Amino acid sequence: MIKIYSTLIIMGLGLSSTVFAQDSLEKALQMPATKSQVSATFKSPKLINIQTNETIFKNELDFRVDHRFGDIAGQSGGIKNFFGLDQSTDVRIGFEYGISDDLSVGIARAKGAGPATQLYEGNLKYRLLRQTGNEKMPLSVTLFGSSTISAVKASTDPTSAIAYQDFQDRIVYVVQAVIARKFSPDFSMLIMPSYVHRNFTVFGDQNDLFALSIGGRIKITKRMAFVADYTLPFRDDTKKAYLENLWGNKYYNTLGAGLEFETGGHIFHLNFTNATAIQESQFITDTNTSWTKGQYRWGFSIARRFSFDKKKDKAQ
Repeated sequence: MIKIYSTLIIMGLGLSSTVFAQDSLEKALQMPATKSQVSATFKSPKLINIQTNETIFKNELDFRVDHRFGDIAGQSGGIKNFFGLDQSTDVRIGFEYGISDDLSVGIARAKGAGPATQLYEGNLKYRLLRQTGNEKMPLSVTLFGSSTISAVKASTDPTSAIAYQDFQDRIVYVVQAVIARKFSPDFSMLIMPSYVHRNFTVFGDQNDLFALSIGGRIKITKRMAFVADYTLPFRDDTKKAYLENLWGNKYYNTLGAGLEFETGGHIFHLNFTNATAIQESQFITDTNTSWTKGQYRWGFSIARRFSFDKKKDKAQ
């Protein structure tokens, strides 16, 4: 565990109005590309489930709230639960701060979905490469790393997923590389390989898991865009079959789709996804709900950005 933790830290560190008014935030988000660099590939650091290549500008603080409701249809949905609105599968509140235009740090607290709840996250995000307008660099590459700790009370059942014996068992690490391209002012795409390490799992599950995600944004109007993402985990087939037979729950890939709205000082997402969890440490490894069974849910995210740059404030 210490070796993996050290690697994550070295990777993050080595690759290295107080509130925005409506017009100023729009200018920041829609900053025109310079001769050498393409900006605003995406409008937010996250799409629906996955990260984008965007980081927070220096001396800015991004406050974000994500919420997932219950199943809209299927056995757990329908009118009896008001199509999922009477339930909440996960809620996350997070802050990200720009150390520089290319490096941001974040903390978050999430309810968590599944046995592991009361989640505390710390993360680093570093913009390694920027796409250029002259095509000398056709892609943008951003690295993301996080550590998540569950504070839930440990179970005395040795077969439980939260039968923690010590503090280290509670930690999950995620490392991702976001590879993105802005094809036009109206269309951007990304592909993202991920590595997840869980210090503790139930018997028969795998501690290390790789996954591949794709996502995109299509501009519809000046202030609205369609966004979508899909994540494919690469599970060991033998372990997957064993766990599905043991627990009676199948594993599914995550798919999300929705609308993104720019509302001056806010970026608002209205989305639908089969993922119950918000954290990468959970939705990549433990999505057991399916679109085809009506196990998809409405969710939303809202982000507000604050500036602590005195020079910018004076200029405004």
